[in-house]
Amino acid sequence: MNFQRGKQNDEPEINLVPMIDVLLVILIFLIVTTTYSKFAELEINLPQASAEEVDKNVEKPNSIDITVNAAGDYTINRIPVKFSSIESLRNALQSAAQNLSDPFIIINADAKATHQSVITIMEAARLAGYNKITFTTETNSAQ
Repeated sequence: MNFQRGKQNDEPEINLVPMIDVLLVILIFLIVTTTYSKFAELEINLPQASAEEVDKNVEKPNSIDITVNAAGDYTINRIPVKFSSIESLRNALQSAAQNLSDPFIIINADAKATHQSVITIMEAARLAGYNKITFTTETNSAQ
């Protein structure tokens, strides 16, 4: 005999409030414990190529011309330089500057030269205390 004819069976409920509370606590924990890494930024002004003709034979009086080719060979004022560390390149820059006050460093890098070779020049110039660095560009003659 079934004595509970008129009584309906209750369906089991899933209460979502405790689950949402737990997820919010986990989210807050992750936000608080996350570390944000700061990257050192290098602020540079990229050179703009223009169509005006520049006399290449005129030497700038207060400049040091550094060239690096695709093979990684360096020259300072058209004199080949061999170095074993950034400090020795810094010393070569300082000897090339001799009595120049705050010289411009002009970097001529081959298009196939590695980024590291250019960064090495920039780091050596920074260690030597030279803050004025510029890059040469080549204009497209088929404009």
